[in-house]
Amino acid sequence: MDAAGYVALARQSGLMREMQIVANNIANISTTGFRREGIVFAEHVARLEGEPSLSIAHASGRLVDLTQAGLVPTGGSYDLGIQGNGFFLVETPDGDRLTRAGSFSPNAEGELVTPEGHRLLDLGGAPVFVPAGATVAVGADGTVSANGAAVGQIGLWQPADPLALRHQSGTLFDGGAVEPAEGGTIRQGFLEESNVNPVAEIARMIEVQRAYEMGQKFLETEDTRARTVIQTLGR
Repeated sequence: MDAAGYVALARQSGLMREMQIVANNIANISTTGFRREGIVFAEHVARLEGEPSLSIAHASGRLVDLTQAGLVPTGGSYDLGIQGNGFFLVETPDGDRLTRAGSFSPNAEGELVTPEGHRLLDLGGAPVFVPAGATVAVGADGTVSANGAAVGQIGLWQPADPLALRHQSGTLFDGGAVEPAEGGTIRQGFLEESNVNPVAEIARMIEVQRAYEMGQKFLETEDTRARTVIQTLGR
């Protein structure tokens, strides 16, 4: 395969990956706390001896959009929405993970957990416990009160290195080393929506699909050209 074919294949591979990410964004339009993702393209340039340089695009990584989404009132005592910076820290079998999805409920031990059973952690990295049958209030700073008495404080966290944030699955993120976040508040009785803009994502899907179709036509044309050359030289 000549250089043009390799360039086109690299481009098609990147566009296919971008299409998968856009499709995942669209599928999570209604997912609480979901964060839109994009793809980052890198350009690799090779200097060839006696020939023009060769430039190949590579879809090298994902970009997480941290834009604030709308907060929807639910009235639930354990529904918590974040206004501003920060993530909740939850304990999973794979280690501590960050999330903006604030739908929690007490388990049998009175610990606040996600729908998947991951325990919510406080500022000290310990599980958040609420007494059974108590009236629970959560302040803007994360202070948890049961029947008027403070029983803990929910922490808001962020990656120590912003570039270390990696999407793991669903609404969970691996942030590596984390530190307390500033500029964020917690609102009890609210859940944050997905920050996916459906119109923009569908428009992007159409754009990527058209670009992929153009690349496919180019590859087919190059294939026809190569076959013609081989047939001509073989006569």
